Amino acid sequence: MAVKVSMKVNGKAVSGEVEARTLLVTFIREQLRLTGTHVGCDTAQCGACTVHMNGKAVKACSMLAMQAEGAEVLTIEGLAKGESLHPLQRRFLEAAALQCGICTPGFLVASKALLERNPDPSEHEVRFWLAGNLCRCTGYDKIVTAVMDAAAAMRKG
Repeated sequence: MAVKVSMKVNGKAVSGEVEARTLLVTFIREQLRLTGTHVGCDTAQCGACTVHMNGKAVKACSMLAMQAEGAEVLTIEGLAKGESLHPLQRRFLEAAALQCGICTPGFLVASKALLERNPDPSEHEVRFWLAGNLCRCTGYDKIVTAVMDAAAAMRKG
């Protein structure tokens, strides 16, 4: 049975028809063609599918699209402002905090949620916050450094 869903994604009103069991990540990738949100494990373990929904980081592979009805969703594609990278994106590049790229969008979106909640996190807080995001390539030191550096840059304006 198809149901209609409507939401704002990256500031733009979108809608579509989905089967009741369609996952939010599937709607984002297949209907909206926003493929930056990755499917890693498909079991909500790796965090590659992390998006913001109404200001909170959520794993889009563990939510139905219809649960986002009326919500405001931010994907990795909405992080930059036009050609200007978000400070987190810039710092990830500068710190070489990425390799294969599967986990990167999830780390960036989850980190944004952390810095909105706590603009001056300790290294321990960053590591704790990002514990739900897995990387099999880089290790975590460069990712944590990038988040800490971005936090400092964002505080300075």
